[in-house]
Amino acid sequence: MLLDIYIIVLLFVFGLVMGSFFTVVGSRVPKGESIVKPRSHCDYCHHELRWYELIPVLSYVIQFGRCSKCHKKLSLIYPLIELLNGFLYSLSYALYGFSYEMIAFMVISSILILVFVSDFEHMIILDEPLIIGSVIILLLKLYYFGFKTFTTSIYSGLIMFVFMLLVKLIGDKVFRRESLGGGDVKLVTFFGFVFGVRLSFVSVVFGSFFAFPYAIYLSLARKDREVPFGPFLILALLIVFIYMDSIKNLLNMFVYGF
Repeated sequence: MLLDIYIIVLLFVFGLVMGSFFTVVGSRVPKGESIVKPRSHCDYCHHELRWYELIPVLSYVIQFGRCSKCHKKLSLIYPLIELLNGFLYSLSYALYGFSYEMIAFMVISSILILVFVSDFEHMIILDEPLIIGSVIILLLKLYYFGFKTFTTSIYSGLIMFVFMLLVKLIGDKVFRRESLGGGDVKLVTFFGFVFGVRLSFVSVVFGSFFAFPYAIYLSLARKDREVPFGPFLILALLIVFIYMDSIKNLLNMFVYGF
Protein backbone atom coordinates (compact mmCIF):
# COMPACT_ATOMS: atom_id res chain seq x y z
CA MET A 1 0.00 0.00 0.00
CA LEU A 2 2.73 2.49 0.96
CA LEU A 3 4.71 1.49 -2.13
CA ASP A 4 1.67 2.17 -4.33
CA ILE A 5 1.23 5.64 -2.79
CA TYR A 6 4.94 6.36 -3.28
CA ILE A 7 4.76 5.36 -6.97
CA ILE A 8 1.59 7.40 -7.54
CA VAL A 9 3.19 10.49 -5.96
CA LEU A 10 6.39 9.95 -7.95
CA LEU A 11 4.42 9.66 -11.19
CA PHE A 12 2.44 12.78 -10.31
CA VAL A 13 5.64 14.81 -9.84
CA PHE A 14 7.11 13.34 -13.04
CA GLY A 15 3.88 14.24 -14.83
CA LEU A 16 4.11 17.84 -13.60
CA VAL A 17 7.63 18.17 -14.98
CA MET A 18 6.74 16.55 -18.31
CA GLY A 19 3.58 18.68 -18.54
CA SER A 20 5.72 21.81 -18.22
CA PHE A 21 8.04 20.49 -20.95
CA PHE A 22 5.11 19.64 -23.24
CA THR A 23 3.72 23.19 -23.01
CA VAL A 24 7.09 24.52 -24.18
CA VAL A 25 7.21 22.03 -27.07
CA GLY A 26 3.58 22.64 -28.06
CA SER A 27 4.01 26.43 -27.96
CA ARG A 28 7.40 26.82 -29.61
CA VAL A 29 7.90 24.05 -32.18
CA PRO A 30 4.89 25.05 -34.38
CA LYS A 31 6.46 28.52 -34.66
CA GLY A 32 9.81 27.04 -35.69
CA GLU A 33 11.46 28.09 -32.42
CA SER A 34 13.99 26.10 -30.43
CA ILE A 35 12.81 24.50 -27.19
CA VAL A 36 16.17 25.43 -25.63
CA LYS A 37 16.73 29.04 -26.70
CA PRO A 38 15.59 31.57 -25.80
CA ARG A 39 15.19 30.48 -22.21
CA SER A 40 11.72 30.60 -20.67
CA HIS A 41 10.67 34.19 -20.12
CA CYS A 42 7.72 36.43 -19.28
CA ASP A 43 5.58 37.06 -22.37
CA TYR A 44 5.11 40.70 -21.34
CA CYS A 45 8.46 42.07 -20.15
CA HIS A 46 10.65 39.18 -21.46
CA HIS A 47 12.20 38.75 -18.03
CA GLU A 48 14.30 35.56 -18.21
CA LEU A 49 12.97 33.14 -15.62
CA ARG A 50 15.34 31.76 -13.00
CA TRP A 51 15.34 28.09 -12.00
CA TYR A 52 13.14 28.67 -8.96
CA GLU A 53 10.56 30.41 -11.16
CA LEU A 54 10.29 27.30 -13.33
CA ILE A 55 9.11 24.80 -10.71
CA PRO A 56 5.84 23.39 -12.08
CA VAL A 57 2.71 24.75 -10.35
CA LEU A 58 4.63 25.71 -7.17
CA SER A 59 6.33 28.75 -8.74
CA TYR A 60 2.97 29.97 -10.05
CA VAL A 61 1.39 29.66 -6.60
CA ILE A 62 4.30 31.33 -4.75
CA GLN A 63 4.27 34.25 -7.21
CA PHE A 64 0.45 34.54 -6.95
CA GLY A 65 0.19 33.93 -10.69
CA ARG A 66 2.17 37.03 -11.61
CA CYS A 67 5.57 37.82 -13.14
CA SER A 68 8.12 38.56 -10.41
CA LYS A 69 9.43 41.57 -12.36
CA CYS A 70 6.56 43.34 -14.16
CA HIS A 71 3.81 41.78 -11.99
CA LYS A 72 1.57 41.11 -15.00
CA LYS A 73 -0.93 38.30 -14.50
CA LEU A 74 0.31 35.02 -16.00
CA SER A 75 -1.91 32.58 -17.84
CA LEU A 76 -3.55 29.97 -15.63
CA ILE A 77 -3.58 27.47 -18.50
CA TYR A 78 0.03 26.36 -17.95
CA PRO A 79 -0.22 25.21 -14.30
CA LEU A 80 -3.57 23.60 -15.15
CA ILE A 81 -1.94 21.63 -17.96
CA GLU A 82 0.89 20.59 -15.63
CA LEU A 83 -1.63 19.43 -13.02
CA LEU A 84 -3.66 17.55 -15.62
CA ASN A 85 -0.60 15.70 -16.90
CA GLY A 86 0.50 14.87 -13.35
CA PHE A 87 -2.98 13.56 -12.55
CA LEU A 88 -3.13 11.43 -15.70
CA TYR A 89 0.32 9.91 -15.09
CA SER A 90 -0.58 8.95 -11.54
CA LEU A 91 -3.99 7.71 -12.69
CA SER A 92 -2.28 5.35 -15.15
CA TYR A 93 -0.71 3.39 -12.30
CA ALA A 94 -3.81 3.59 -10.09
CA LEU A 95 -5.91 2.05 -12.88
CA TYR A 96 -3.53 -0.48 -14.41
CA GLY A 97 -0.45 -1.04 -12.23
CA PHE A 98 2.77 -1.81 -14.08
CA SER A 99 1.46 -3.07 -17.43
CA TYR A 100 1.12 -2.37 -21.14
CA GLU A 101 -2.03 -0.37 -20.40
CA MET A 102 -0.19 1.88 -17.94
CA ILE A 103 2.55 2.82 -20.39
CA ALA A 104 0.08 3.21 -23.27
CA PHE A 105 -2.11 5.46 -21.09
CA MET A 106 0.89 7.67 -20.29
CA VAL A 107 1.80 7.90 -23.99
CA ILE A 108 -1.78 8.87 -24.87
CA SER A 109 -1.87 11.42 -22.02
CA SER A 110 1.37 13.01 -23.24
CA ILE A 111 0.03 13.30 -26.79
CA LEU A 112 -3.22 14.74 -25.39
CA ILE A 113 -1.29 17.60 -23.75
CA LEU A 114 0.90 18.26 -26.80
CA VAL A 115 -2.03 18.21 -29.21
CA PHE A 116 -4.11 20.43 -26.92
CA VAL A 117 -1.40 23.10 -26.75
CA SER A 118 -0.26 23.07 -30.39
CA ASP A 119 -3.68 22.66 -32.02
CA PHE A 120 -5.56 25.20 -29.90
CA GLU A 121 -2.77 27.79 -30.10
CA HIS A 122 -1.52 27.26 -33.66
CA MET A 123 -3.97 24.86 -35.40
CA ILE A 124 -1.06 22.45 -35.91
CA ILE A 125 -0.65 18.85 -34.77
CA LEU A 126 3.04 18.07 -34.50
CA ASP A 127 4.34 15.02 -36.37
CA GLU A 128 7.11 14.17 -33.91
CA PRO A 129 4.92 13.22 -30.91
CA LEU A 130 2.71 11.06 -33.13
CA ILE A 131 5.71 9.27 -34.64
CA ILE A 132 7.35 8.67 -31.26
CA GLY A 133 4.04 7.62 -29.70
CA SER A 134 3.28 5.24 -32.57
CA VAL A 135 6.69 3.60 -32.33
CA ILE A 136 6.34 3.13 -28.55
CA ILE A 137 2.83 1.66 -28.86
CA LEU A 138 3.83 -0.74 -31.64
CA LEU A 139 6.93 -1.91 -29.77
CA LEU A 140 4.83 -2.44 -26.65
CA LYS A 141 2.34 -4.49 -28.69
CA LEU A 142 5.19 -6.59 -30.06
CA TYR A 143 6.70 -7.15 -26.60
CA TYR A 144 3.49 -7.85 -24.67
CA PHE A 145 1.27 -9.51 -27.27
CA GLY A 146 3.52 -10.90 -30.00
CA PHE A 147 4.10 -10.46 -33.71
CA LYS A 148 0.52 -11.17 -34.83
CA THR A 149 -0.94 -8.33 -32.74
CA PHE A 150 1.94 -6.11 -33.84
CA THR A 151 1.19 -6.63 -37.57
CA THR A 152 -2.58 -6.35 -37.02
CA SER A 153 -2.03 -2.99 -35.32
CA ILE A 154 -0.01 -1.75 -38.29
CA TYR A 155 -2.74 -2.84 -40.73
CA SER A 156 -5.37 -1.15 -38.55
CA GLY A 157 -3.40 2.09 -38.56
CA LEU A 158 -3.09 1.98 -42.36
CA ILE A 159 -6.83 1.31 -42.73
CA MET A 160 -7.66 4.31 -40.54
CA PHE A 161 -5.18 6.45 -42.49
CA VAL A 162 -6.82 5.56 -45.81
CA PHE A 163 -10.31 6.09 -44.38
CA MET A 164 -9.54 9.53 -42.92
CA LEU A 165 -7.65 10.57 -46.06
CA LEU A 166 -10.73 9.72 -48.15
CA VAL A 167 -12.92 11.69 -45.72
CA LYS A 168 -10.56 14.65 -46.07
CA LEU A 169 -10.43 14.50 -49.89
CA ILE A 170 -14.21 14.19 -50.20
CA GLY A 171 -14.76 16.94 -47.64
CA ASP A 172 -12.31 19.28 -49.37
CA LYS A 173 -14.14 18.68 -52.66
CA VAL A 174 -17.63 19.19 -51.23
CA PHE A 175 -16.88 22.28 -49.10
CA ARG A 176 -14.24 23.69 -51.50
CA ARG A 177 -11.90 24.34 -48.60
CA GLU A 178 -9.79 22.28 -46.21
CA SER A 179 -12.33 20.23 -44.27
CA LEU A 180 -9.84 18.24 -42.21
CA GLY A 181 -6.20 18.89 -41.36
CA GLY A 182 -3.43 16.51 -42.31
CA GLY A 183 -2.53 16.29 -38.63
CA ASP A 184 -6.01 14.93 -37.84
CA VAL A 185 -5.50 12.19 -40.44
CA LYS A 186 -2.18 11.22 -38.85
CA LEU A 187 -3.72 11.36 -35.37
CA VAL A 188 -6.44 8.88 -36.33
CA THR A 189 -3.74 6.65 -37.83
CA PHE A 190 -2.27 6.56 -34.32
CA PHE A 191 -5.73 5.51 -33.09
CA GLY A 192 -5.52 2.49 -35.38
CA PHE A 193 -2.19 1.47 -33.88
CA VAL A 194 -3.62 1.73 -30.35
CA PHE A 195 -7.08 0.21 -30.80
CA GLY A 196 -7.64 -1.51 -34.10
CA VAL A 197 -10.36 -0.45 -36.51
CA ARG A 198 -13.62 -0.78 -34.55
CA LEU A 199 -12.64 1.23 -31.48
CA SER A 200 -10.87 3.78 -33.67
CA PHE A 201 -14.15 4.48 -35.43
CA VAL A 202 -15.85 4.81 -32.04
CA SER A 203 -13.18 7.31 -30.97
CA VAL A 204 -13.69 9.39 -34.12
CA VAL A 205 -17.46 9.46 -33.52
CA PHE A 206 -16.94 10.50 -29.88
CA GLY A 207 -14.41 13.15 -30.91
CA SER A 208 -16.89 14.62 -33.41
CA PHE A 209 -19.57 14.64 -30.71
CA PHE A 210 -17.25 16.46 -28.27
CA ALA A 211 -16.21 19.02 -30.92
CA PHE A 212 -19.78 19.83 -31.96
CA PRO A 213 -20.68 22.19 -29.03
CA TYR A 214 -17.44 24.14 -29.55
CA ALA A 215 -18.18 24.46 -33.26
CA ILE A 216 -21.68 25.75 -32.42
CA TYR A 217 -20.16 28.26 -29.97
CA LEU A 218 -17.75 29.60 -32.62
CA SER A 219 -20.61 29.86 -35.09
CA LEU A 220 -22.91 31.74 -32.70
CA ALA A 221 -20.07 34.01 -31.57
CA ARG A 222 -19.28 34.64 -35.26
CA LYS A 223 -15.63 33.93 -34.64
CA ASP A 224 -13.82 33.37 -37.90
CA ARG A 225 -11.64 30.44 -36.95
CA GLU A 226 -11.60 26.75 -37.68
CA VAL A 227 -12.40 24.14 -35.05
CA PRO A 228 -9.23 22.48 -33.70
CA PHE A 229 -10.39 18.88 -34.02
CA GLY A 230 -7.25 17.27 -32.59
CA PRO A 231 -7.83 17.97 -28.86
CA PHE A 232 -11.35 16.54 -29.06
CA LEU A 233 -10.13 13.46 -30.92
CA ILE A 234 -7.37 12.69 -28.42
CA LEU A 235 -9.76 13.30 -25.51
CA ALA A 236 -12.09 10.74 -27.08
CA LEU A 237 -9.16 8.32 -27.44
CA LEU A 238 -8.35 8.65 -23.74
CA ILE A 239 -11.96 8.06 -22.68
CA VAL A 240 -12.40 5.07 -25.01
CA PHE A 241 -9.13 3.62 -23.69
CA ILE A 242 -10.37 3.82 -20.08
CA TYR A 243 -13.73 2.22 -20.93
CA MET A 244 -12.37 -0.05 -23.65
CA ASP A 245 -13.70 -3.35 -22.28
CA SER A 246 -17.21 -1.99 -21.70
CA ILE A 247 -17.33 -0.48 -25.20
CA LYS A 248 -16.08 -3.74 -26.73
CA ASN A 249 -18.81 -5.67 -24.92
CA LEU A 250 -21.42 -3.18 -26.11
CA LEU A 251 -20.22 -3.46 -29.71
CA ASN A 252 -20.29 -7.26 -29.51
CA MET A 253 -23.89 -7.11 -28.26
CA PHE A 254 -24.89 -5.09 -31.32
CA VAL A 255 -22.96 -7.33 -33.71
CA TYR A 256 -23.78 -10.75 -32.30
CA GLY A 257 -27.08 -9.95 -30.59
CA PHE A 258 -28.11 -10.15 -26.94
